[in-house]
Amino acid sequence: MGRVDSSSLSSPDKVITTNIKLTWAVDFAEKTIKGTAVLDIKTLEDSVTHLVLDTSNLTIHSVQDFETGQKLQFQLKETVKPYGQPLEIKLPLNTQKRGSVAQIAIEYVTSPDASALAWMAPEQTSGKKHPYLYSQCQPIHARSIMPCQDTPAVKVTYQANVTVPQELTALMSATRMGNELSPTDATQRVYKFEQNVPIPSYLFAVVVGALDSRQIGPRSSVWSEADIVEDAAMEFEDTEKMIAAAESIAGEYIWGHYDLLVLPPSFPFGGMENPCLTFVTPTLLAGDKSLANVIAHEIAHSWTGNFVTNLNWEHFWLNEGHTVYLERKIIAKLTDEKTRHFQAIGGWKDLINSVKTFGETHKFTQLIPPLEGSDPDDAFSSIPYEKGHTLLFYLETLVGGSEEMDGYLKHYVKKFAFKSITTDEWKDCFLSYFKNKVSADILDSIDWDAWFTKPGMPPVKPQYNTILADACTNLSDRWSKASEDDLKSFNSDDIADFSAMQKKEFLEQLLHKRATLPESHLLAMDENYQFSASKNSEIKFRWLKLQINSKHEPAIEPALDFVSRQGRMKFVRPLYRALYAFDKAKDKAVNNFKEQRKFMHPISSNMVAKDLHLD
Repeated sequence: MGRVDSSSLSSPDKVITTNIKLTWAVDFAEKTIKGTAVLDIKTLEDSVTHLVLDTSNLTIHSVQDFETGQKLQFQLKETVKPYGQPLEIKLPLNTQKRGSVAQIAIEYVTSPDASALAWMAPEQTSGKKHPYLYSQCQPIHARSIMPCQDTPAVKVTYQANVTVPQELTALMSATRMGNELSPTDATQRVYKFEQNVPIPSYLFAVVVGALDSRQIGPRSSVWSEADIVEDAAMEFEDTEKMIAAAESIAGEYIWGHYDLLVLPPSFPFGGMENPCLTFVTPTLLAGDKSLANVIAHEIAHSWTGNFVTNLNWEHFWLNEGHTVYLERKIIAKLTDEKTRHFQAIGGWKDLINSVKTFGETHKFTQLIPPLEGSDPDDAFSSIPYEKGHTLLFYLETLVGGSEEMDGYLKHYVKKFAFKSITTDEWKDCFLSYFKNKVSADILDSIDWDAWFTKPGMPPVKPQYNTILADACTNLSDRWSKASEDDLKSFNSDDIADFSAMQKKEFLEQLLHKRATLPESHLLAMDENYQFSASKNSEIKFRWLKLQINSKHEPAIEPALDFVSRQGRMKFVRPLYRALYAFDKAKDKAVNNFKEQRKFMHPISSNMVAKDLHLD
């Protein structure tokens, strides 16, 4: 294999992990997970003396050969920021030959500051009675909850026994295998899990809390705290339709059940595609299913990302570009092609914003960014999602259309099932599939280097159907050019026929034009369109950002409230940056962040601190 992932300090080219068995005890008082990880390993070369694993802030108590009980020598090496500490374990003599196998048992405890874990006090939850724990391991945080080869190049099956306070429920990214009272402590309950499909370490996930559930389909339930479970069940009741649509495009869903977990508001992402248990933000609960495309995205990951995976984080677009492409195809099957094109237009604007944020010559705007020495979290943006999608949509126009790409997607998933791959492998697969279906001149015309390694915007912008966007463009043009006298010409009928996506696009266009509207315009807009009262977080975010960009002081407190009530980085980071750039809001933004930081997930708090120049 060779060293394939600069973000990992482990050595899967010499010894590879095939299975992990976890025995965990969750301790809310100490904010730690104590337990044992038993790793099934296979040696790939002769004369390999050591197994090297990734760790981050773990305390290692002991290491032994699980079968013989032999204590093994180990050493936590010096920290390499931001990757943690490699754990070097002396292998038993009979495991140092190529092809030999062993089980290595590691007893350890996590740190209260483990970067993958968010510990919430009862008052931070909806119910206010019980604590809550959830994890976020992507991209390189699994090493903070278990010693492992923390790279997407390695896929393992796993089993887990998780002991938690008996009044709480534990869930993982695996099949639930039942639970029982602890035989040694009646105040504790042991939950059992199995994941029989090999997955990379970043897809390990755990949640512990006072959880309730509702069945929403033949293979799906939604989980959350009790006060929002009914709303969540209504919001996501079309989940089965989305899974079926995805199967018609990409092939059979292989993971058994597909459950959803609505997390507390501090969850830093829109969703996380943990197998069998997608994590989603409560900011999706708009009351009208208008943000359910995020569910389509996470469902799509069941094929592109979880089943076929990027080999390392430089090739992250293979996960996310394909998933956005498949997500929009799912939505098109449930709606129409116009909607798919409309979403692509919005995605193009998100891409422009990300390129502007980094700078159009920044390495992180490349589709394949060089990450040696960089924290993959620092590179996170819409670029792998939207630049990747744009490439696939562009290729669709070259090879004959959407149906031809459907055939390729099925072929791609089947060919690379259970594997982790590079962009070159993907490219070879694409060219091989279409070799006898498309003229050589067309395939030769693709400037792969410009797509993969040139920074900035893509070399080609596809021609999208603009019929749904045109109404948004016309209205945004009217507002950006309106005089005081023109304000009387606007009324609620302007957006009466707009979908939630079109309202979002209207605001996005004003932001894209760098419009700064006078106070009179903002007041008139809100009076007519009631954006301040919207329950749709995408609309609310853009409305607040437009006001802050326009230096509208009455929006400062609502914006601070919005970034304090939820921790989704898509919203929190741009709003904090906008507040920081507004002289009358800068100090308030910094002080607000300092007060709220202890309630935020470590990933988002660290990124916002960088945005505010505090770290």
